[in-house]
Amino acid sequence: MYGTRSKIDLALEYQSQISILRPSIHSRRANLTVKFQDLYGFTVEGNVDDVNVLNEVREKVRQQGRVWWALEASKGANWYLQTSIGQGSDLKSSLKFSALANAITLKKLIRKGIPPVLRPKVWFSLSGAAKKKSTVPESYYSDLTKAVEGKVTAATRQIDHDLPRTFPGHPWLDTQEGHAALRRVLVNYSFRDSDVGYCQGLNYVAALLLLVMKTEEDAFWMLAVLLENVLVNDCYTNNLSGCHVEQRVFKDLLAKKCPRIAAHLDSLEFDVSLVATEWFLCLFSKSLPSETTLRVWDIIFYDGAKVIFNVALAIFKMKEDELLLTNHVGEVINTVQTTTHHLFDPDELLTVAFDQIGSMTTNTISKQRKKQEPEVMKELDQRLRRLESLKLEEERA
Repeated sequence: MYGTRSKIDLALEYQSQISILRPSIHSRRANLTVKFQDLYGFTVEGNVDDVNVLNEVREKVRQQGRVWWALEASKGANWYLQTSIGQGSDLKSSLKFSALANAITLKKLIRKGIPPVLRPKVWFSLSGAAKKKSTVPESYYSDLTKAVEGKVTAATRQIDHDLPRTFPGHPWLDTQEGHAALRRVLVNYSFRDSDVGYCQGLNYVAALLLLVMKTEEDAFWMLAVLLENVLVNDCYTNNLSGCHVEQRVFKDLLAKKCPRIAAHLDSLEFDVSLVATEWFLCLFSKSLPSETTLRVWDIIFYDGAKVIFNVALAIFKMKEDELLLTNHVGEVINTVQTTTHHLFDPDELLTVAFDQIGSMTTNTISKQRKKQEPEVMKELDQRLRRLESLKLEEERA
């Protein structure tokens, strides 16, 4: 995909992608709502201040792009893959130091965002998708596509139902071609992993992967590595047990990291899962502007699922003062949703997520999950028993 093109060609394409938004003179004179398309074709509604924020963000993206290109020129095209320090005594100290330096540089760069034109290549390598793809025959995806063509399952029926509801109005996704590509990715994966099959929420994740990765096959492998290696097990299975566990962990973390907010929400009998479930299932793709979502995904594909907790906590933390003034559940939901829909500056969100919320290790999150799993499984078992009991009563009636 990249091998036959020069860095100059890529740089020019990259620059052309990042357009400057110019609201009309009438819009500039008044705080009117304006509509415009973002880098990935989504129609965005906001005021002129939002447009100005986006322009500032895109200038930062240009600056970041220049940093990445400079590193590619000095260290080589795939320098970011040379970050494994290794343990062998035969490895020279200079090589270990170089790998460590690359790892530190890479972490900082990813926090600041991967340039859009480099994102497919960097994601595919760093996430483990390239390695996963290399373990199967080259024709795996095309063979799978042919093998499942025409087969009908509960998953394929639900996918067909959800296709027109996935980002309606998008200039490519909401077309016959876009629907067909998204369907193939989702259907193919539903046969690859029958335990997951298909879960609502995956349609939004896969759709955004398609827009970024450009090809169906690369989007498929990114979805595979996401579900099989990055996210918690059972997050998308029939009973959503993994998602229920994540919600309980999130509630505990909110109480620890944002105690005033948690106490106030408890007083309103507000369940954070009312807003957070969609964040965890759709990875913010339905909630945050696409360019902000993809900055979050940059870090998820590098640092793992723990990042979701940082970002979710940050959304609440950013509006702490407003949330503490809410008097009922509806106000809380409105405050949170208004916040997420207008988070056009990824740096504002990510600064809170990592500087104010602070780091959380994968080990800490894993311990929290193990603590919550028994209670979740107990509740799900009780729910299943109640449903079975009701079904028996209906059959007897």
